[in-house]
Amino acid sequence: MGAVKIAITMEEKLLKNLDRLVKNHLFENRSRAIQEAVSEKMARLEKSRLARECAKLDKAFEQTMAEEGMTAGAEEWPEY
Repeated sequence: MGAVKIAITMEEKLLKNLDRLVKNHLFENRSRAIQEAVSEKMARLEKSRLARECAKLDKAFEQTMAEEGMTAGAEEWPEY
């Protein structure tokens, strides 16, 4: 998918900080800086969502399932 142009509004102080980063060559331009910031934030949100979902798991049940999966069919494995 190609890039799509959008318009955003931000506080002047934030824009000045953004422009400073571009001027100091941390980013090639404002768009790249904002793209990376949004992408990083979305990755963090996804990671925290995954952590919240994992916290809902029953650890004892998951352990039992993991151990069951390890022994199931073990007698059919070739000897090394």
